[in-house]
Amino acid sequence: MNDSQDILEIKNLFYSVEQKQILNDINFTVQNGEFLSILGPSGCGKTTILRLLIGLLQPDSGQIIKNGQDITFTHPSKRGMGIVFQNYALFENMTAFENIEYALKLNPKFKARSKDIVNELLIQMNLMEHADKKPVNLSGGQQQRVAIARTLAINPDIILFDEPMSALDVETRLVLRKELKDLQHKYKNTMIYITHDQEEAFAMSDRIMVMSEGKIHQIDTPENLITHPADDYVKQFVVHNLRVKMDSLLKHLGGMYEK
Repeated sequence: MNDSQDILEIKNLFYSVEQKQILNDINFTVQNGEFLSILGPSGCGKTTILRLLIGLLQPDSGQIIKNGQDITFTHPSKRGMGIVFQNYALFENMTAFENIEYALKLNPKFKARSKDIVNELLIQMNLMEHADKKPVNLSGGQQQRVAIARTLAINPDIILFDEPMSALDVETRLVLRKELKDLQHKYKNTMIYITHDQEEAFAMSDRIMVMSEGKIHQIDTPENLITHPADDYVKQFVVHNLRVKMDSLLKHLGGMYEK
């Protein structure tokens, strides 16, 4: 993580649907180059935050400030952000190469260099041998790599991830985790990552924002969440659940060594 100023500041964000409060006075900052995970159970409001940040939803009140500029109601294409969805959202009639190149061809800034950019990303994401395949002929992990490469291609300041690995098998998730961290270090992008998996958040994040029922309970480093949980919810949802997972893993490992 870079020791530099905040790239994003969220101030007093409220959002409701049919008088049901989804987000309640959300405040946090994201540092330039940081990997921030938003951790919480289904329905806690974490994906809503992502959709507000990218501009797919508009808040009832509050501000989204990026690099000192209020972008709360700025068009999504003008925000300098990219998003990777859980379901990949690839064009089924296009090859991996064409999917990655699509946004580049529409952008005068990148159009002339589009093929070189795509080839570099295909190499980076270990996809070169799959460049001419359509999504139906790619595994889930390969499709997600294409989706990540497509987002990286336009060089966004901030990349948002909406539970991108939840549909993948464990082995693929572990490999993709490392690749994501390598990409963060190489391209210096700020990454905001939605997950309900405590172990995944702890493995990848500089800081973790713990949520439930539309509220933030704690934003801190993984170490501080363990040693100084802010309240009983953080103790239960984060610390206790991590310990249960660790105890289960150690039990199975112990059984292997005893045989």
